[in-house]
Amino acid sequence: MDYTKIEKKARTHKRAGNIITYILLAFWAVIVLFPFYWMVLTSIKSYGAYNSEYIPKFYTLSPTLQNYADAFTAVSLGRYLLNTTIFTVVTTAVMMIVITLAAFAFARLEFRGKNIVFILFLSLMMIPNELVIITNFVTITNLDMRNSFPGLILPSITSVFYIYLLKENFEQIPDSLYYAAKVDGTSDLRYLLKVMVPMSKPTLITIAILKVIECWNSYVWPRLITDDERYFLVSNGIQEIRENGFGRENIPAMMAAVVVISVPLIVLFLVFRNKIMAGVARGGLKA
Repeated sequence: MDYTKIEKKARTHKRAGNIITYILLAFWAVIVLFPFYWMVLTSIKSYGAYNSEYIPKFYTLSPTLQNYADAFTAVSLGRYLLNTTIFTVVTTAVMMIVITLAAFAFARLEFRGKNIVFILFLSLMMIPNELVIITNFVTITNLDMRNSFPGLILPSITSVFYIYLLKENFEQIPDSLYYAAKVDGTSDLRYLLKVMVPMSKPTLITIAILKVIECWNSYVWPRLITDDERYFLVSNGIQEIRENGFGRENIPAMMAAVVVISVPLIVLFLVFRNKIMAGVARGGLKA
């Protein structure tokens, strides 16, 4: 038997399989990235050039940045960005504190009925989000917190899924470290901050980034709880742009506003993509 021919044939099949895989991945990448390309392309076309195109062109020979200036002057896009930044930073920071303490309690502390409480806690994930939104809306309205940052932030400062993910990560840390720390007289809070948090840094970073993306893209709750433009987030701002006539008439300027809103999240993901993948993979493994 000619093992050389068999090995050569196997390499050929493998090379052909890799080529097909790369072709399919490239085709899928084009499909996924084309909407972003079209968004950026439209945003740099002049208003006149865009309206004169009976057949849309996939390029432009006279790019302009005037649409970006119009996006900031025609509507309060700067205010929307500032509101969204405040909402995102505060919500994410408070949520990280809440879920870290909750995950530590479920992972390391011993108290009566812990498993039952945790099961009941996880069962909250089965409740449709629409029901939660209705309950939150009634609560926030009764507390007279509509059209305010506390009203926007409070319903978003915890997450059952993130607590579960972080708890699973905390449980991978050996119990011997906890018992050794207790022998040395270390408090639970100090052990959490000095040992568990540093060892779970990839997962914590991943959760923080996912929460930032979630807050930045939040639409239903801000739209429901605010009708004052002073508290609009970028998602509501885009809807306002579309509804007030400016967006319907000046599509390039509206696309420019969408680009401005999208860039921070794209940059965030590109910078931290490896940490996101590492954190999700670590959170899904059991030691």
